[in-house]
Amino acid sequence: MKLDTVIDEYSHLDSPFHRWELRTKLIGFLALIFVFSFVDEPVMLAVIAGLSLMVYALSGLPLSFLRRRLRYPSFFLLVLLIIIPFTSGQTVMVALGPLELKEEGLASAVVIGVRFLSILVMGIVLFGTAPFMDTIKAMRRLGLPAIMVDMILLTFRYLHQIGSDLERMQLSAGLRGFRLRPFAVGEWRVPAWLSGSLIVRSYERSEAVYRAMRLRGYGYDTRGRQDGPAVQARDIMLLVLAFSLAAALTAANITLGHDSAGLLQ
Repeated sequence: MKLDTVIDEYSHLDSPFHRWELRTKLIGFLALIFVFSFVDEPVMLAVIAGLSLMVYALSGLPLSFLRRRLRYPSFFLLVLLIIIPFTSGQTVMVALGPLELKEEGLASAVVIGVRFLSILVMGIVLFGTAPFMDTIKAMRRLGLPAIMVDMILLTFRYLHQIGSDLERMQLSAGLRGFRLRPFAVGEWRVPAWLSGSLIVRSYERSEAVYRAMRLRGYGYDTRGRQDGPAVQARDIMLLVLAFSLAAALTAANITLGHDSAGLLQ
């Protein structure tokens, strides 16, 4: 599985976000994502959900790309959203035998779900509308420490490498006649061995990569920060718009929170 076909396969499209200079785009998107993580009022949750969908529509990325990116994170989110309403809070809405659906837990699940999906959609647009390596270089030009930037690059690279190794190991086990039966406890030893082998192989590869990088002078680069494309007026305007939206969302969420508190009193 190649990294460039997974992360930035639609970076060649033409949209306002594709044309936005990467340094200002990173700052603008991160400001919005930061604000999204604090929104908790019901009306504002609907606003950030609609805003994230509007941003995705303007990006020109196809819906199939969004579905593929949301597939695996949604599994983990779904498990969380099923558990929280039954384990968090005190006010019981519905009792289903030993299970009790609680109002506070349900409200928390809605907040977490909307925030998670909205932030994930914004992240997909951020990394999907520019070549991944260009985004990494923009992080360096913004002054992010080199070690952090390199860790991001290596993490993306080797997550897909580990996935490819796992696919090969599963194929090899299948060709040898192994079929996992979920309720056959004794057969779970094989997936455990495969997982252990994958961890050991990943560790050995990381050691080999580190030694190769050190031999090539990694850590001794004395070159200065490279200049990127010039920031144009439209880039500044988009950045100002992003900050304005972030400020407006923050103010509206605080105002609605005070109003709700006043009504409760």
